[in-house]
Amino acid sequence: EMLPILTKPLIQYGVEEAMSAGMTTMAMVTSKYKQAIKNHFEPHADIESSINGTAKSALLDEVNHASEQCDFTYIEQDQMLGLGHAIYTGKPLIGNDPFAVILPDDLCTNKGDSVLTQMTKLYQQHPDHCIVAIEEVPMTEVDKYGVIDGELLEDSDDAYRVKSMVEKPSPEEAPTNLAIIGRYILTPEIFNVLESTAPDKNGEIQITDALMTLAKEGKVIAYKFQGERFDCGSVKGFVVATNAFAKVDGII
Repeated sequence: EMLPILTKPLIQYGVEEAMSAGMTTMAMVTSKYKQAIKNHFEPHADIESSINGTAKSALLDEVNHASEQCDFTYIEQDQMLGLGHAIYTGKPLIGNDPFAVILPDDLCTNKGDSVLTQMTKLYQQHPDHCIVAIEEVPMTEVDKYGVIDGELLEDSDDAYRVKSMVEKPSPEEAPTNLAIIGRYILTPEIFNVLESTAPDKNGEIQITDALMTLAKEGKVIAYKFQGERFDCGSVKGFVVATNAFAKVDGII
């Protein structure tokens, strides 16, 4: 999360995307080994005094803007037991409100509304539904993702009512090549479902399994977003993202 794409770490891109969608309460699920995330968004008077008035002050302004506009809270996930477990760990920070989930290693960019802004607009039309972001991936790569099957909503060419979801299927088992990426809008109902979701064969609680429970009730919509995603959780994706952002900024 702290690896930088050019001058900003991935976690900051995620926070800025949330801010673009009007969200200013940031609930961070971290571990005891990731204190750098908290440190990044906290003021450091000695560092700031040395940067103020230099060419780097614009970078400081970006971090301070997020720190001033947002409330940051943190909770530690004691064991890495899957994304569903991580989300459930954040329950004390969320309460009984709908919330978004951003996985910062999925870096998204576009020329218009951010992915989360697009999803928020869709959620406003379907306030009792969970929204998941999807994109088409090669069939040879579906085993890296949760994959959905569904039917297009009436009068839509990019939103599907989810009928089924499969976590990391083989290409032969995958119902489609529509893969879930690291953007979700979830209703607080998801916490009750996660509480009763059984771990998978690896002992992890998968958000895909919990969402499948709600999908059976017609409460999950998959949204094929506008924009480009970079998988910065892989070395190749991280390098591709760095080069793409450098080209946009005229660095290369």
